[in-house]
Amino acid sequence: MKNFRKAITLLATGSFFLCCAFFVGFTGLPAAGRGRRVKSGVTVNGVSVGGLDCVTAETLVREEIAKTLPPLMVQTPKGEVTFRYPQLSFTDDLPVLLKRAKRNEALQARITRQWAGAEAEIERLCAENAVTPQNADAVFSANGFRYLKERAGRSCDYEKSLALALRALKEGRTHTRLVFREEAPEITEETLRRQTQLLAAYTTYFDASKIDRVHNLRLASQRITGTVIPPHGTFSFNGVVGKRTKENGFREAAVIFDGEFVQGVGGGVCQVSTTLFNAALLSGLNVAESRAHSLSVSYVKPSLDAMVSEYSDLKFENPFATSVYLSVTVSGNAVKACVYGLDTGVKYRTESVVLSRIAPPPEKIVEGEEDALLRAEKHGVRSECYRLTYSPSGELLARELVRRDAYAVVQGIRQVKKKAEEGDDSQKIEENFQNQE
Repeated sequence: MKNFRKAITLLATGSFFLCCAFFVGFTGLPAAGRGRRVKSGVTVNGVSVGGLDCVTAETLVREEIAKTLPPLMVQTPKGEVTFRYPQLSFTDDLPVLLKRAKRNEALQARITRQWAGAEAEIERLCAENAVTPQNADAVFSANGFRYLKERAGRSCDYEKSLALALRALKEGRTHTRLVFREEAPEITEETLRRQTQLLAAYTTYFDASKIDRVHNLRLASQRITGTVIPPHGTFSFNGVVGKRTKENGFREAAVIFDGEFVQGVGGGVCQVSTTLFNAALLSGLNVAESRAHSLSVSYVKPSLDAMVSEYSDLKFENPFATSVYLSVTVSGNAVKACVYGLDTGVKYRTESVVLSRIAPPPEKIVEGEEDALLRAEKHGVRSECYRLTYSPSGELLARELVRRDAYAVVQGIRQVKKKAEEGDDSQKIEENFQNQE
C-alpha cells in the first residue's frame, strides 16, 4: 500500500513538471530569459539590440520604425493630404533578420508600408474634390437677356487613384495623386445665345391720348414680358395676364361688346393679345385657341386679330425642343411683341384674305342738340388668315389656314340738329332780337 501511494505521488509530481514544460514551450518563454538572444553588438535600423531576446528586440526596432515610417502624401485639387502611422501600418522581416544576425553586424530591416483604410480614404477624397459641372443660364426680363457663364466640373477616377496609391506604397514612394477628368457642362453660354435669338417681332399702333386704354396696354404687356414657354409647353393669355378687373389693376376704356363699342374694364387689352398673336404666328408657334372680334378692328387686317375675354382665351404651343421667350413693350403709340428662341432658318409669313365685304345700310338719322356722328359705319367682312412657311432657302413649304371669320356690319348713326317747331316762343324771341340788331 505504501509503495502504491509513493507511485501515485511520483506520477503527480511528474505530471506537474510535464505541464510546466509544455507551458514554457507553448509561450516561448524559456526557463531562463525569453528565448533566443540576439548576438552581441548587433544594431537594426540604428537600434542596438545585441544581447536582447528576439521578442524584445523586435518590439524596440518596430517602435523606432513607426517613428520614422515614411508618410504617404496624396495630391488633390484642394491641396496635399498626408497619411502617417498609425493610419499607415507596415510589415517587416525582423524575425528572420534577427535570427541570422552576426556579432557586431549593423542591419536594416526590409519594410513594406500597408494602408488598411486605402479604399475608404481614396473614396472620401474623391468625393470631397469632385465638382459638379455648372450649366450656363439665361436670365430673361424686361431688360432682355443676361447670361451666366458655364463652369466645367471634374470627376475622380476612383479605381486609378487607388491603384496609384497602392503602387506608391509598394514602391516605397511618398507621393501619389488623385486622378481626375474634366466634366463639361451640357449647356454653354454660346449654346444659350444661339437659343435666344429674335425669331419674330410684330408692332401695332394706338391713340396715345387715351390714357386709361394706354394704362391697360402697359399693364398687360408687363405681365407677359419675361414669360418662358418650355419645350412643348402652352401659353395662356388669360392665365398670365389675369382677370381684367379693377382689383387686378385695370381701368375702364372702350371695348367691343355685342357688336357695339362700349366702356368696359380692361379696354385695349385685346390689342396686346392681337399683337402677340401675330408674333406667335410669325415665329412658328402653334396657335391652339384664338377668336376674332365681332367687329373688325383698325390696327390689323381682317382675321389677324385675337379677342380675349373672360370666356375667350389666346393660347399657343411651343413645338420646339428648346424654350421660347416672350416680350411685349409699349412705347409712344406702339405695342411691340417679340418672340425669342432657336433660329432654325425656317421663316413664316401671314396672309389676310378678304373673301367678301358687306356694305352697311344707310345711316340712321337722329335728332339732337347738334350735328354729330354718333357711330361710324363699318362694312361687314368675311375673311381668312393663312400662315406661309418657307425653308431657309426661301422655298414655300406650306400654306395653312389659321382661321376663317365673319365680322358684323355696323350701321352708322348720325345726329342732326333738331329744327325749331312753329310757334316756338323762344325761337321767335331770338329771331326778333336778331332783327332789332
